[in-house]
Amino acid sequence: MYYITTMVDVVRIPPSLFGTALRKAAINTLKDKYEFMINPDLGYIIMILDASVDEMGKMVSGDGGTFHRVEFEALTMYPKMNEIVPGEIVDITDFGAFVRIGPTDALLHLSQVMDDYLKSDVKAGVIVANQSGRTLRVGSTLRSRITAVSLAKNTSAGKIGITCRQPFLGADEWVDEEVKKSSEGAAEPGGAK
Repeated sequence: MYYITTMVDVVRIPPSLFGTALRKAAINTLKDKYEFMINPDLGYIIMILDASVDEMGKMVSGDGGTFHRVEFEALTMYPKMNEIVPGEIVDITDFGAFVRIGPTDALLHLSQVMDDYLKSDVKAGVIVANQSGRTLRVGSTLRSRITAVSLAKNTSAGKIGITCRQPFLGADEWVDEEVKKSSEGAAEPGGAK
């Protein structure tokens, strides 16, 4: 889930940025500090959107910079348990695939792809189902459900697990097939409604 979050901090404006507009200098400092960071309470901090800077700063003895209170908005993404997310496969491994969901990658373990025996071919970048013949490859887009979330403080990597073993989840073409089958069944006399 994506959010626009308002935060408050004190930023140090170094002397090298004294000729720059205060707001721009503060935003650049905030970007360096916060963007691509993981916070256990906020999730992934994707980008700084805007900032309001107190013009009256403070100086500290022995430091040439000025310190300013800043209230700023950031675009964040906090993955929630059971949330349905779209993604794209970016890597195939022996044990599954890594799927890009927003600003990070989630693990789709082989056991969570479908109810079929699967074979992973890392060199070809493909996962193949024995019975159905369905495939997933690098670049495939899919819908999945988040089943595990672990976000550590001040790191650049969290751990997210996803599944496609539920109705209307999986590769986009599989979902389209399921939707078509369910709408045909509902249209037939005596079909499920």
